[in-house]
Amino acid sequence: MKINGNEIRQGNIIKHQDTLWVAVKCNAVKPGKGGAFNQVELKNLLDGRKLNERFRAAETVERVRLEQKPHSFLYKDGDMLVFMNSENYEQISLAAEFIGDQAVYLTDGMDVELEFYEDRAITVALPEQVILKVADTEPVVKGQTAANSYKPATLSNGSRTTVPPFVGVGERLVINTADGTYIRRAD
Repeated sequence: MKINGNEIRQGNIIKHQDTLWVAVKCNAVKPGKGGAFNQVELKNLLDGRKLNERFRAAETVERVRLEQKPHSFLYKDGDMLVFMNSENYEQISLAAEFIGDQAVYLTDGMDVELEFYEDRAITVALPEQVILKVADTEPVVKGQTAANSYKPATLSNGSRTTVPPFVGVGERLVINTADGTYIRRAD
């Protein structure tokens, strides 16, 4: 689908310079002289490169729609992650670096969304939140009731985060998979 350069929004996936890019930031600029343009920060979906590009309203770019398919994470095999299509049970192996830092949150049987473009996996969308146990943290210090005081903690998957002072070892926490931050205690 073709769109004008000024219609590109954050999160849009476009085909530019014969490859796929996701719009990370968009800024519509209307200078005093000359025509308006859209200053867009792009991230390459295939190799991670970044690019700042200026699109004028008269320019057209191709907006790409990715095909989403539900998958389940099966297991880690060396530096490869194996997923199974939930509909036809076909398996696909992806490099752990393909997911990046979020790979630490994958657990056996976890449901994820793989997005494909022309039968090639482009992105993996994990659930927004996971529940993990606290494996290690500092003990509670009496009288430490400052509103914004946090202490370091190691979670059951080996990742580290900061938690409020009242959280102890063995407690189940809800963690944001996007940035690894503590959200709340699990029920």
